Amino acid sequence: MAGKTSPWSNDDALQHVLMSDWSVSFTSLYNLLKTKLCPYFYICTYQFTVLFRAAGFAGSDVITALISPTTRGLREAMKNEGIDFSLPLIKETAHKKKRSGTSLGHGEEQAISDEDEEETFSWLKEMGVQDKIKKPDILSIKLRKEKHEVQMDHKPESVVLVKGINTFTLLNFLINCKSLVATSGPQAGLPPTLLSPVAFRGATMQMLKARSVSVKTQAPSGYREQFSLEITGPVMPHSLHSVLTLLQSSQSGSFSAGLYTHEPTAVFNSSPPVDKVLDKDIVHKELANCGLHPKTLEQLSQIPLLGKSSLQLVEMNDYIYNWRS
Repeated sequence: MAGKTSPWSNDDALQHVLMSDWSVSFTSLYNLLKTKLCPYFYICTYQFTVLFRAAGFAGSDVITALISPTTRGLREAMKNEGIDFSLPLIKETAHKKKRSGTSLGHGEEQAISDEDEEETFSWLKEMGVQDKIKKPDILSIKLRKEKHEVQMDHKPESVVLVKGINTFTLLNFLINCKSLVATSGPQAGLPPTLLSPVAFRGATMQMLKARSVSVKTQAPSGYREQFSLEITGPVMPHSLHSVLTLLQSSQSGSFSAGLYTHEPTAVFNSSPPVDKVLDKDIVHKELANCGLHPKTLEQLSQIPLLGKSSLQLVEMNDYIYNWRS
């Protein structure tokens, strides 16, 4: 293996072993999620990211999975596997259009369905002018749909939501998906990365990179020393909440934090459709063993309010929070 940067990229047997071990780890994580011993976990592929959340998180009473960004090809493959999913941002945009009467922005258009076409022309028939207007044929309608579907590829609007038992079907789909592993580049032959706040089968603990700096700044009474802490790596939501809680006490209720989010995952902050309001006490009791601090659990079980944006700045002055997205 000496002298080779990625010996597994051309070794089919080694790739098979790596993928087999990855499948065991993935299944282990899903089972922990199902039994509410894991709050959430990420699958980071070279093309997209998947966020699995346990029932009770983000206001949902069932397991949910969000995939972003997606392509028409991936969505078609999921349909062919019988995975029932929705495009929450597209439905939300369409609802706003019907309610306000405003037009959609570029790339956010809702594809016109066959039912809409039929309803339009039945109305024209009642008016007696159907013969004066050329009705689009099936092929042109299909091409129009495909154009709209392709236009939202790789954009926040392409986020896919999978709920309930369909998340298990998604698990099997991802394990058997050939395009999940890159065929070229630095990740060639490597299975996707699994990120979780709790231990799982085959997991290794990784440390985030931290660097502290102290600088002297001009103040009315002379010079004042300020401290800066830089944390680099995959900082997960529970870690951010823990760090902010620590700074709140250690910095006497006054500090500021600049955040840099992996852009394709910012859409995970959007609120999924909620069928019913969950009882907070029951949710916290059922998720008591998921590995999160009770205050963090309370925060993450709430319905997200950021939409498809993310936090960019968090400030605290005299124990009062302000933030900007």
